[in-house]
Amino acid sequence: MRYLVLTDIHANLEALEACLADARARGYDRTLVLGDLVGYGADPNAVIERVSRLNPHVIVRGNHDKVACGLEAADGFNTVARSAAHWTLDILTDEHRQWLAALPRGPIQVDDLVEICHGSPFDEDAYIFDELDAARALKTSTRPLCLFGHTHYPAVFELAHDGLESVSTDAEESAVPLADGSKYLVNPGSVGQPRDGDPRAAYGIVDESARWVELFRVKYAVNEARTKIVRAGLPEVLAQRLTVGR
Repeated sequence: MRYLVLTDIHANLEALEACLADARARGYDRTLVLGDLVGYGADPNAVIERVSRLNPHVIVRGNHDKVACGLEAADGFNTVARSAAHWTLDILTDEHRQWLAALPRGPIQVDDLVEICHGSPFDEDAYIFDELDAARALKTSTRPLCLFGHTHYPAVFELAHDGLESVSTDAEESAVPLADGSKYLVNPGSVGQPRDGDPRAAYGIVDESARWVELFRVKYAVNEARTKIVRAGLPEVLAQRLTVGR
């Protein structure tokens, strides 16, 4: 089984389509979506439509999904995120708003190897940035591989018999072998709004037969996505972020 892993699309249709085209060429069987389909970007309805057509094998909600469909208030968001969430709530169709509201919370066990969540396996809205966060998450995870998003940073943490370490992902393509007896936390990075200084879209593929996770970066039509944000009247900083990946 080869799982395509998408997270933090954030209504960026151009980035999503670029990832899907790249993944089709590499081959995959089923899709896993780790939340935050909307928020920040200018194409929430189109992104929801595109993802729903993928018929994801397993999908979980993100914090922006909850706010954008009205399940939660935007009290914890900064001014820019709150403005984008309110805009998204207004522009979503009733059908797509209901679709978002029905998304399940994580974590969800996919199979004997994989589970997925948005933030962490102990709290769907918690962030995993460092080894301290990862240690708590790995104690809670129930599968050898837990896939997460939320931070917009590609990250790999491995808990082996000799301790916990962070594995480098600073490459255009990286393959992380899954060793027997170890546990892993893997964030493939954000499809639609990377924040690691690399503006390219990010996604992953889990190959269960080969027992590895592949992480990829893909160029996409950034200027088109930026122009849509500005024309929609969203905060201009959201367009600027796409250029620098911050």
